[in-house]
Amino acid sequence: MPSTATAATLAFAAFGAFWGAWGASIPGFRVQAGLDHAELGVALLFVGAGALPAMLLTGRAIDRWGLRVAAVAIAALGLVGAGAVLLAKDLVSASLALALIGVTSGASDVAINSVAGRAEREAGRPFITRVHGVFSSFVVVASLGTGLLTSAGAPVVTPFVLVAVAALLAAALMARVLPARPGAAVPARPVPTGSADGRLPALPNLSLIGLGLLGALAFASENAHQSWSAVFATDALGATPAVGTLAPAVFAATAAITRFSTGHLSAAYARPTIAVGATAAAAGAVVVAFGPNLAVSALGIALAAAGTAVLFPMILSVVSSRVDEANRGRATSTASTVAYLGFLLGPSYVGFWSGAVGLRGAMLAVACLGALLLLLTPLVAPGSRSTATVGAGHDRPARRGTPSDRTT
Repeated sequence: MPSTATAATLAFAAFGAFWGAWGASIPGFRVQAGLDHAELGVALLFVGAGALPAMLLTGRAIDRWGLRVAAVAIAALGLVGAGAVLLAKDLVSASLALALIGVTSGASDVAINSVAGRAEREAGRPFITRVHGVFSSFVVVASLGTGLLTSAGAPVVTPFVLVAVAALLAAALMARVLPARPGAAVPARPVPTGSADGRLPALPNLSLIGLGLLGALAFASENAHQSWSAVFATDALGATPAVGTLAPAVFAATAAITRFSTGHLSAAYARPTIAVGATAAAAGAVVVAFGPNLAVSALGIALAAAGTAVLFPMILSVVSSRVDEANRGRATSTASTVAYLGFLLGPSYVGFWSGAVGLRGAMLAVACLGALLLLLTPLVAPGSRSTATVGAGHDRPARRGTPSDRTT
């Protein structure tokens, strides 16, 4: 019988395949929809507009109806992705299509991370970072595969049809494996995390928002490199467009390797892991900023990728260790939604600083994000407690039967 971990792995693989195909298909999508660069920028804003409310609502849906919501979300993402690419013919239809992609991807993001959190609790050992490595791996595979299909003259929708099939297969297995009841008890296993007294808080609170803010800094740095590394290679270093496209692939591949290599680290090591990751992210951005050629900048990209790769998965591990099953969806939703703001704003942050001080100066601004994250690392409490301490009195576990146990 497949396990929850298997279901989570397939879900992250499908999710990574979708975003890998999407990243490589943006030029073809723009041409098919007849958009100029400015119109594409407007249309892309609708991804975030759809994702943020969906992320907030999905957590409550999971806590009410159970983790099988994740199967529905992944299936919907696959189908919507293929349909959106087919139907986008102008700015209005492209914007609506991207809003639907935002809704289904935002819902999928929260849902599959909730599944991964349960899998980690079931196993009694770290799992979330590894499964994020699966995501990064499939981003690379799907991106390169989409490039090959495009070179062979395949229609823009082709990789999305393949992703839809993979998403439906993953959803079918998830629906079979995941518990039907919301808040189903996790088999008792020793987990090397949790609060000092072993109890868990009932609902998301200010500490989850604090963890989400750390995640926002991590995501802002990560998406800044993913979105601008190819532009930096071509505009600042004079690389050809073909060579420039390798930069985000190097970033994603390094992230995958790092996540698999560090996947054994539990939330008990959250503070040092986040501190080292933030330091590496900042240092990598500095190397990119001052890199005289592609080789040096590639080393900086790899260093930044290795640093950012461990940050958000570790934050999710802390969240997972601090919530019970009845509230897993809302806790994951709170931290993920706040963190996603950084993902949305990261590319714009680079654009602002690039216009002010140039691309190299913008990379130094990205380095400042890592430095700020390092300064805020003490928000994650050390040792076995492994939780954020944002304000006094917000980490006390609620008593069973109190109003804080109920959905508001």
